[in-house]
Amino acid sequence: MPDILLIEDDVPFCKMLEKFLVRKSFGVDTAFSAGEGKAKANAKPYDLIITDLRLPDSDGLELVSGFKISHPATPIILMTGYSDVTTAVKAIKNGASDYISKPFNPEEALLVIENALQTDKQIPAKAAVPELKSNRQSEFVKGISPASEKLEEYIQLVSPTDISVLIIGESGTGKEVTAKSIHQNSPRQTKPFIAVDCGTISRELASSEFFGHIKGSFTGAINDKTGYFEAANHGTLFLDEIGNLSYQNQIQLLRALQERKIKPVGSNKEIEVDIRIITATNEDLREAVKKGDFREDLYHRINEFSIYSPSLKERDADLMIFADFFLEKANSQLHKQIIGFSPEVVSVFQHYDWPGNLRELQNIIKRAVLLTKGDFILKKALPPEILDRCVPDSNPEFSMAENEKTAIINALKKAKNNKSEAAKLLQITRKTLYNKLRQYGLDY
Repeated sequence: MPDILLIEDDVPFCKMLEKFLVRKSFGVDTAFSAGEGKAKANAKPYDLIITDLRLPDSDGLELVSGFKISHPATPIILMTGYSDVTTAVKAIKNGASDYISKPFNPEEALLVIENALQTDKQIPAKAAVPELKSNRQSEFVKGISPASEKLEEYIQLVSPTDISVLIIGESGTGKEVTAKSIHQNSPRQTKPFIAVDCGTISRELASSEFFGHIKGSFTGAINDKTGYFEAANHGTLFLDEIGNLSYQNQIQLLRALQERKIKPVGSNKEIEVDIRIITATNEDLREAVKKGDFREDLYHRINEFSIYSPSLKERDADLMIFADFFLEKANSQLHKQIIGFSPEVVSVFQHYDWPGNLRELQNIIKRAVLLTKGDFILKKALPPEILDRCVPDSNPEFSMAENEKTAIINALKKAKNNKSEAAKLLQITRKTLYNKLRQYGLDY
């Protein structure tokens, strides 16, 4: 199966093309910038590279030239929104095998890809190069927004250590996924990861849940029970919503963390435990400390390093990356083969405020996949509450629905000709803005 590296900063289009190629039995890795594309190409050999002409951090022609030096045996196809013969000639002179003009017919694109693969018989050897870790190997999705990049930076920074980590963020932002990622990137990765929802533990049974008990130690203790601490020995114990623990249970937890020893209920035997603690909360524990609801000494014990789990609104550039991840997950769970989202659905997603964050996005996509009979999720598959709460354009003067050319001019003036900022105001990609500038003959 030929492996293709697809470099394209338009995330919805990139994911759509990826799914099409996967259906045609190609292996596909994606990159959303030239830098990411270079890193992937250097880490793993590919049979073909497909790159867009305009990328956030590089010109596609320069990228082609660079690849022909570093990967001379790999054929390259250049994609562009401009049907420009001059650009096509330059691309081929720079080493591209072929050129595709967008928008293009998928079957025609497939023919170009197959021709490029057949033309270049020098397939790079793959056996000696290790595979990259894919996002699909875990629930953690690497985003491209500044908030996601900061989260990834902190995870990589703290994972190799045994520092206690407190993850702070709204409900549904993926705090447990972040905790798992820290564990999976740590020296303890082969040992247990035990996740505990502190909100479901009653005050009376907390000691038994955390430390275990022996048979007959209290009414209902009909068997010996291993507690969470012992189950997580040599691994990681993740305590979600730790602020829900009662004050008495906080004292017990603090003692166990300080002494690294536990005693099952009804037992006189102490058990030494070697665990890493990761906790999470959606409330302000500092305020809880001030009110006397949370022990200050416990707070400092669990908060050697804190990580903020950003809301989906703070990761708007990642929205369709997450949407695609959840789509693939739902396809697998429901035995479906939905390719992607219709433009209407993408627009609804981009204008919704997502109060339930990633959990809400995942649930909505799973429901939509279940209801969808065709290849693409349509607007009718979305729940009414999403459509009712869809936030209108915050900058109506820049709406693309009315007088597109005037809207573009106004946005560029507002952004002082900064095309990235103008694209944000217009709620389109930077590449689409370049296409529109050419379409209307605007010279900015």
